Amino acid sequence: MKPIGYWLNRTDKALTRYMDDMLEEFGLTRIAWQVLNVIHDAPEATDSDVLSTLSANAEIHTLTAAVDTVLADGWATRHAPDRLSLTHSGRQRLTDVAERVDAFRNLSTSGISPDEYRTAVLVLERMTHNLETAASADRRP
Repeated sequence: MKPIGYWLNRTDKALTRYMDDMLEEFGLTRIAWQVLNVIHDAPEATDSDVLSTLSANAEIHTLTAAVDTVLADGWATRHAPDRLSLTHSGRQRLTDVAERVDAFRNLSTSGISPDEYRTAVLVLERMTHNLETAASADRRP
C-alpha cells in the first residue's frame, strides 16, 4: 500500500486536472472557482479575505491572478476599493457552473458512503492539526 502522502498528492492533482478541464468552457480554473465562492459567501469580501481563506489552496501569486481573471472576465467587480462582489452576470453564471460542480462531486465520491467520506475528512483534519500543533510547539523559544 502506498503512503497517505502519495494519495493526497495524486488526489489533489486529479481533482485539479478534472475541475480545470470541466471549468475551461466557463473560462475558469479550480482556483478561480474557489475565489468566486469566497466572494459569493462574503459579498463584501476583500482581497485579503480571499487570500487568507484560500491560502492553503494556492500560492499568493496564483490567487491574485485568479482574482484578476474573475474581474477581467466580468464575474466580479470592485464596487469599492479592495471590495469584491459578484456581478449580476457572475451570479447567474456561477449558478450554471454549480450544476457541473455538483456532477463532479457525485463522480468523485462515487462508491464512497457519506460515513466513509466524513471519516476521511476527519482523519485528514486530525493529521493536519497534529502536524500544525507540533510545528507551532517546535517554534516556541
